[in-house]
Amino acid sequence: MDSTPKSLGFHFPAEFERHDSTWLSWPHKEASWPGKIESIYPAYSCFVKMVSAYEKVNINVADEAMKSKAAAHLSFAGVKMANIQFHFNPTNDAWCRDHGPAFLVNRREGKKAIIDWGYNAWGGKYPPFDLDDVIPTRIANDLEIKVFNPGIIMEGGSVDFNGTGSVLTTTSCLLNRNRNPRLSQGQIEEYLIQYYGIEQVLWLGDGVMGDDTDGHIDDITRFVNKDTVVTVIEENKSDENHLPLQENLKALKSMRLPGGKSLNIIELPMPAPVVYEGQRLPASYANFYICNQRVIVPTFRDKKDGAALEIIHLAFPLHEIIGIDSLDIIWGLGSFHCLSQQEPAL
Repeated sequence: MDSTPKSLGFHFPAEFERHDSTWLSWPHKEASWPGKIESIYPAYSCFVKMVSAYEKVNINVADEAMKSKAAAHLSFAGVKMANIQFHFNPTNDAWCRDHGPAFLVNRREGKKAIIDWGYNAWGGKYPPFDLDDVIPTRIANDLEIKVFNPGIIMEGGSVDFNGTGSVLTTTSCLLNRNRNPRLSQGQIEEYLIQYYGIEQVLWLGDGVMGDDTDGHIDDITRFVNKDTVVTVIEENKSDENHLPLQENLKALKSMRLPGGKSLNIIELPMPAPVVYEGQRLPASYANFYICNQRVIVPTFRDKKDGAALEIIHLAFPLHEIIGIDSLDIIWGLGSFHCLSQQEPAL
């Protein structure tokens, strides 16, 4: 691994650090929300409104027709359009967390770069994905910044960072044979360390039920500062999420950061199972998005919504906590964090 981002002084900042902007890919694939895609636009537009109040929002669209449709939805929702910039980058789907640009910074030199990981739609589940796979390089070229190509599969939703050298991920996703079958756990760790510019990889186990990504970390456990995480738990012992989430909690309690410090752990409840057309959906309050001055949290018309928002407020006392109904969006098997990717400030 010659001239890796780490060797050149780059690293991936924490999401809770200051942003220059947020990147999105406008939802257009009806198969991702079968029978429901039109119903997601009010909540999606509300999300854009909440984020764009405090930072620029970049939105990938295929063409002028999609741009016009997006602008109409956003304007109707009262979005501050001066903070919206459209980019003609056609995509297969809307999940910008996974196919979008992974921004690195070298603050010593005042530079940004992008990692273009390989992307195969969560193990080849949803072809085609050729347009999504090239999005990071298209954006890097547009911004005229350096792009790194590790040559392995990686998704943004599978990793969460504290900004000071640690990343959380899951064995169920990164070690799945449908991603990088020729790489050992140690080899995958080395890619994470060298390309994200970190020091250690912290491994959890399984994700939540209904998650078609094979266990993305952003539905389970999130850093809220350099040594504190929120992690979801399921109190109902008969629920199939109970045991794997307890095992993850136990693992978190045993983890140590560089220097030996243990994690501060805040427990976050899971909503009651959300089922649509017989399918359990990966509804989780952990799929929140941290932007400048706000945290946007998916809610599910559940009796635990209020408690979850209060817990997240305690974790982010300086942020405004905004709950947005995600019952229609979660039918696509993801929520606000899955749909977004931050661009850090230098």
